[in-house]
Amino acid sequence: MSNELILVAGGGGFIGGHLVADLLSQGKRVRAVDAKPMSEWHQVFDEVENLVCDLSDLGNCRRVTDGATQVYQLAADMGGMGFIENNKALCMLSVLPSTHMLMAARDAGVERLFYSSSACVYAASGQTSSDVTALKESDAYPAEPEDGYGWEKLFSERMCRHFREDFGLETRVARYHNVYGPHGTYDGGREKAPAAVCRKVAIAKLSGVHEIEIWGDGEQTRSFMYVDDCLYGTTRLMESDVLDPINIGSSEVVTINQLVDTVEEIAGVRLRHRYNLAAPKGVRGRNSDNTLIRERLGWEPSTPLSVGLARTYAWIYDELKASARPSRRAFVSG
Repeated sequence: MSNELILVAGGGGFIGGHLVADLLSQGKRVRAVDAKPMSEWHQVFDEVENLVCDLSDLGNCRRVTDGATQVYQLAADMGGMGFIENNKALCMLSVLPSTHMLMAARDAGVERLFYSSSACVYAASGQTSSDVTALKESDAYPAEPEDGYGWEKLFSERMCRHFREDFGLETRVARYHNVYGPHGTYDGGREKAPAAVCRKVAIAKLSGVHEIEIWGDGEQTRSFMYVDDCLYGTTRLMESDVLDPINIGSSEVVTINQLVDTVEEIAGVRLRHRYNLAAPKGVRGRNSDNTLIRERLGWEPSTPLSVGLARTYAWIYDELKASARPSRRAFVSG
């Protein structure tokens, strides 16, 4: 195992847990930190130094960065569209761990810091049609991001840039596009569309109530990136000389209706679709332009949606079946 210590802030979360596992598989020495009680962590590994503490506190950030050579800053209060549209202040408070981790990393002599940004930084005016033009990195300006969550991400991107320029802290920034996969949140209000769809189709199959509610008209378009692609892109970016924010996302665009149809096919069921036009649905269309990542890293996410969804559905179905408490109605966020 490497003697260099890598800190994963937000290591108890969905992407963080997978990242910790990936780093361990590479023989890295890892410290995982999260504000949640460890019983709520998505994955826990005994080989890791696991710490529970609130990274909105600068003192805690200084403590956990001590001795680290690299930092992956994933810690944030976030969720799917239903959460971020109704919790803008909570989302913006994530500026505290983002900023404090930069300050602590600078002072601790950390060699490199990765920051997980989001496609929510992109201007809403460019995402008003289902027939979407893929979003390239320069489309983030003039700034008009998702209110709350998107503004915090865009501000923290700028902080990373200026800490690099002013203090010499090497930073790398990825704009994630809708990451999904096993071990993710699939209930409780923070789940994103792929997990929500898998959960609700599984519930419909287990309960025998073959209906599903879809937020919006289902013609919203999105691209969804499987978590294995996210991990590979993240570690490749961290090792690269790419200084500016870069998209890490799939370019396979689908409607929410197509997403539901795919999961139904995987599950072997057909459900009656009911549309809730008053529910949160986000922008009309969003997709990742992968020109820059192909040019700079010679790679782009490539796991087919049907493949990733099959793995995700199987995991969620098994989780729900083991709980033996499926609800009687199926809802899907857009």
